[in-house]
Amino acid sequence: MPDPDYLGFIQNIKKSTGIDLAQYKEAQMKRRLTTLRNKNGFTTFEAFFRAMMNNKTLFYEFLDKMTINVSEFWRNPNRWEMLRDVVLPEVASAKSRLRIWSAACSTGEEPYTLAMILADLGLLSNTYLLASDIDDGALSKAAEGLYLERSLKDVPPAVAKRYFSSEGAMYRIDSALKKAVTFKKQNLLLDTFEESFDLIVCRNVMIYFTEEAKQGLYHKFAKALRPGGVLFVGSTEQIFSPAVFGLEATETFFYRKKS
Repeated sequence: MPDPDYLGFIQNIKKSTGIDLAQYKEAQMKRRLTTLRNKNGFTTFEAFFRAMMNNKTLFYEFLDKMTINVSEFWRNPNRWEMLRDVVLPEVASAKSRLRIWSAACSTGEEPYTLAMILADLGLLSNTYLLASDIDDGALSKAAEGLYLERSLKDVPPAVAKRYFSSEGAMYRIDSALKKAVTFKKQNLLLDTFEESFDLIVCRNVMIYFTEEAKQGLYHKFAKALRPGGVLFVGSTEQIFSPAVFGLEATETFFYRKKS
């Protein structure tokens, strides 16, 4: 049965922030937000919403819980090796300057992984590298570029040595890589996208959206790619009918926009 308290919360959030929770899988999202609500001592979503609107810290905690900011450098290393060894050289052979976008970049591990690979291929200085997320807190952490050691567990040791310096228990990303990334706040479901990208990376985000929201996003991503541009998705996010979106599968979890 529909829960009027939760439905009212969804409507209030959409009205006041533009975030449409109805496009996220309800069981997962409601369970996560109920835990957060109870932890903060509220018995109804209505009371929780009112408190959030008056308390920025609580609102950022809500955003953090909603967007699941769990990220690591080089997550699923064999896919990043495929990007480095096959996909990027192919994409770069057709262009003198690249446009690359890390969508839903969380705390920055993904765009910085891209920056490391581009630097090692000698492509970073000729790349516009955009990274966007809905969460201001995540974007602040990304811009700071300071990480716990566990985030680096999949980074090849030689790469880690080149691009990180230790600061106590933390590791700081190389300042040249930081300067190479343009961070921007963005709501994937609501905002319009920049276009003519050679590569769009959006990994481990689609699993939280409804089927309808996913289909809409795939259409938007395809439109944002140049012909021949590539969409790189997460290891649980295979697109089963890529042709519907004007895409074709190339390597596993890589989809090229048809020319």
